[in-house]
Amino acid sequence: MSIDIDTARKVAKLARIRVEEAALPKLAEQLSGILGFMEQLNEVDVTGIEPMVSVTPMRLARRADVVTDGNQQSAVLANAPDAREGFFAVPKVVE
Repeated sequence: MSIDIDTARKVAKLARIRVEEAALPKLAEQLSGILGFMEQLNEVDVTGIEPMVSVTPMRLARRADVVTDGNQQSAVLANAPDAREGFFAVPKVVE
């Protein structure tokens, strides 16, 4: 499949990216290359092959699903510009 300049212009507009008129032919060529590679991938026979989540067989470390307060109050408040009595202090915004 080949992408022409008008289609590249439309794709750029839909993606909300600004592409200069002089750069549209290169964009069309690059999009055509991507679609060509996808067509090439579709030719690969993958019947009987299970989808992979990772290239290495491993299980993620799990933690107990318990509710805690995190015990991180002092670490979190250390980043605050102003903290008082264990809370973030913010200026009054409503008079």
